[in-house]
Amino acid sequence: EVQLAESGGGLVQAGGSLRLSCVVSGLTHDDYGIGWFRQVPGMVREAISYISLRDGTTHYVDSVKSRFTISSDSAKNTVFLQIDSLRPEDTAFYFCAAGADAWVRGYSELTSAYEYWGQGTQVTVSS
Repeated sequence: EVQLAESGGGLVQAGGSLRLSCVVSGLTHDDYGIGWFRQVPGMVREAISYISLRDGTTHYVDSVKSRFTISSDSAKNTVFLQIDSLRPEDTAFYFCAAGADAWVRGYSELTSAYEYWGQGTQVTVSS
């Protein structure tokens, strides 16, 4: 069974940084893509970034390109999301998700492209 577990969220002042982690377990091969999303209560879940575990290809939505960095550590089965220059509007619940890379690669910003989701981690940015 594929499971994802996020960590690293917390309360941080505006301008600070956080590194979120997503530990992925249960994968039998590396032909998966991992996406990061965030959601504010009452709002739709929005895509942030994607990385292919197979070849390291990454994708970012335009609004976060300059401040967010996605990376992976295959030895630790972990995908990271580095967030710099945090803003109050980054306050949200952050989720990671996994899906077949052949599909996710072309639709990485769609929640429906992913099969497995973590429980999320809260990020709160104070002004």
